[in-house]
Order: sequence, then structure tokens, then C-alpha cells
Amino acid sequence: MRQGWRKFAGVVGWHNNYQEGETIVRFKTPWIVGLGMLMCLFSGMAWASGAIVYEVDSPSTGTASAGWAALAKDASTAFQNPAGMTRLDRSQLLVGVQPVIVTSEFNAGSGTTVMGGGGNAGMVLPSGGGYYVYSASDRLKLGISLLSYFGAALDYGDTWAGRYRVEKVAFITSTIAPSLAYRINSWLSVGALLNITYAYFKTESAVNNLVGPDGQVTYKDSNAGVGGGAGLLIEPTDSTRLGVTYYSPVSMNFSDTPSFSGLGPVLGALFTGRPLGLTYTIPQWLMVSGYQQVTDNLAIMANFGWQDWSQFGSVDVSLQADVSRPTSFTANLNLKDTWHGALGMQYRIGKPWLLSLGFAYDSSPMTEENRSPSLPFDRNWRGAAGIQYEWNPNLTLGFAYEYINLGSDSINKSGGPIIGSLVGDYGPNNINVINLNMVYKF
Repeated sequence: MRQGWRKFAGVVGWHNNYQEGETIVRFKTPWIVGLGMLMCLFSGMAWASGAIVYEVDSPSTGTASAGWAALAKDASTAFQNPAGMTRLDRSQLLVGVQPVIVTSEFNAGSGTTVMGGGGNAGMVLPSGGGYYVYSASDRLKLGISLLSYFGAALDYGDTWAGRYRVEKVAFITSTIAPSLAYRINSWLSVGALLNITYAYFKTESAVNNLVGPDGQVTYKDSNAGVGGGAGLLIEPTDSTRLGVTYYSPVSMNFSDTPSFSGLGPVLGALFTGRPLGLTYTIPQWLMVSGYQQVTDNLAIMANFGWQDWSQFGSVDVSLQADVSRPTSFTANLNLKDTWHGALGMQYRIGKPWLLSLGFAYDSSPMTEENRSPSLPFDRNWRGAAGIQYEWNPNLTLGFAYEYINLGSDSINKSGGPIIGSLVGDYGPNNINVINLNMVYKF
């Protein structure tokens, strides 16, 4: 019986820890608990208040993502830079949970033509993720990541001034990403990942019947897309690392016939029964990161990133979404590329304690005229701090907090008699992220 468990321990990476006389429970419990946590997280993870999400339930939340492609200190490198898995000396499991508190309140300006005032689209959103790296050999590592790195979720209610454009929108994703890495020599490692993303899209908006109460239009569908990624890790010295990660675009095609309720006879005759196909493309993006160990206790890290938003797609499933096409359902946002920069540090304040700090900036993908309340993206600033405690050589516990300032998100959208004009900005407009993570080494 014990010989059988020894073989099982070797498969899951515990062979280095097995000693004669240890109980079976010591091996079996962490594996079952870890696998169960991963499955639970995968079934219920996803959050976002816009665009690509750097907060992927890992300790890097504490550096505001600084060092994304170069940190390579835990199993989350399986997604952040698969080449970094070669730095892990043994198999490793990372799980994280991350409540996200969104505050996003629209303040209607004098140019708004629809009664109703502002709307608070904020909410509290759950998030979870998991990563596992198997050390096949000193050179070859295999990994799998379960996370959500893209999405949007807003709920303005049904009485605000922009209800004819959007009341609720949810673009929720879950990603599974198997990966592998190989160390070519002492200073160069390469890696690759397969990105399989499942997405659920739903949007609701009111319909202006001009006379009488509002109607309602709802559009929803789900689909999956496949992409990939590649990573490179260069280690010219023991204290210096340069990491590069590229993620390919992931396209998802949605198809549904918008459902209407409460329409007047004229609008009902014009719009009921018309199918609508939408294609959304998660942007391709590139992240370049550096890491420098300055002293035994201090390390600094930085990022430079680029994201291609030009092919994201059209939004606003509402009547007369584009004033130039009076019977249209959608409007193109004419998004532009964005740029990312981050700077962070880690400092060991005492043997079991590691402190992280970081700041990051992302430019806006849209102008005031193109900005939509469905996806009110603007520039954003991040500030973060984190702490990790090494409980023992196998177990590390971590906590991180991040504040994200989402900008003013000014909107100046003109419209016809059906949806009206919407003018104003958002404030307060921020996200508070609370991260708890656990790293277990086998």
C-alpha cells in the first residue's frame, strides 16, 4: 500500500518530500484540497470593470503588475510568462481569491436630453484563480492556469438618463491555459501557452416608446475562442532578468435575435425578429518586463506594454445605437491602441516577510465622443501594496491591496429622439481590490 502511494507522490511532484514513516494523509490532503479549490474557482471565476485585467489572483497584485513577465517566482508565471516556469525548482500550486469593489457613478451634464439623472453602475464582484506547475525535469516544466483576465460588468439600473443606451451589460470570461517551458541554456528559457476562453455576453437596455412606459430589449449569447501566447526569459546574471510575453487575439462570435418586451406597435413592427451577430476580439498584447535584485533584501521591477484595441468590435445593443443609421443596433467605438507602464519593488523586511509595492498606468483606448456607457474605458492609475509570509519552506501565504483610479470617463454622445443625447462624466470612479493567495510547493 505504501509503495503505491510512493508512486502516486512521484506523479504529483511529492517525491522529494517523501520519507519513510510519514503518514499517507500528509500527501493526500494537500493534493485533494488544492485540486478541489481549482475546480471550484474555475466554475465561478470572472470579474471586471473593463478591458484586460492584470489582477489575476496572484501575488503580483501587490506590485500593481510590475514585473509581470520577469518575476517568475510562483506558479502564476504559467500565464504571465510561461518561460518563467523554468525558475521554479519543484512543482507548485497557487490559488487566490479576490473580492473586487467597483464604484462607478455617472453624473449627467446639462447636454443630457433624457430625464433620469445619473446612475451608479458599481458593484461587489467575486474573483478567483488557480495555477499549477509540474516540474518534469530541471529543463522542462508543464503548467496550467485557470483565471479570468478580460471582462466587463456594469449595472446602472432602469431609471438613469442613459437607459436607452444601456441598463446592464456583462461580458464574463473564464480562461484555461495549458503551458510548457524549456530551459535552452543557463541564461535563456522559452515557453508557450494555449488560451481557451469561454465568454458569456448579455446586455439590456430600455426602449423609448415616446408615448407610455418604456419597453425593453435584451441580447445574450455565449461562445468560446482560442488563442495562444509565447514567452521569453533572459537571465544575463543571477540578479537580472528580462521577460517578454506575447498574447494573440482571441475572437468570439455571438449570435442572437434580440428579445423585446413592452414595445409600441410601430417599433414592434420595425424591430421584432431581426437577428444580430456580434464579433468581439480580445486584443493581442505584448508585455516587456525587467527585474533587478539590487541587494539581498531589495529588488526592483518594471513593465512596458502595448495592447491592440482597434479590432475589438461594436457595442451598444440598443435602438438607434448609431445616429447615422437610425435602425441600427450597434455602434463602432473606433478604439485605439493603449500603452502600459509599471514600476514596483519588493523588500524583505524579515526572514519570513516579503513586502511589495507598485504603481502602474494605462492610456485610454477611446475619446470622449466615442466613449460608450456600455464600456466607459478611460486612462487608469494603479497603486498597490502586498505582503507575503513564508509559513514554512513549502507554504507561503499572501495578502495584497490595490486601488485603481479609472479616470473621469467623460461622455458626449448625441442621439436622435429615440435614445437622446448623453453628456456627463463619472465620479467617484474607482476599483478596490483585495487579494488573498496561497502558494504550496511539492
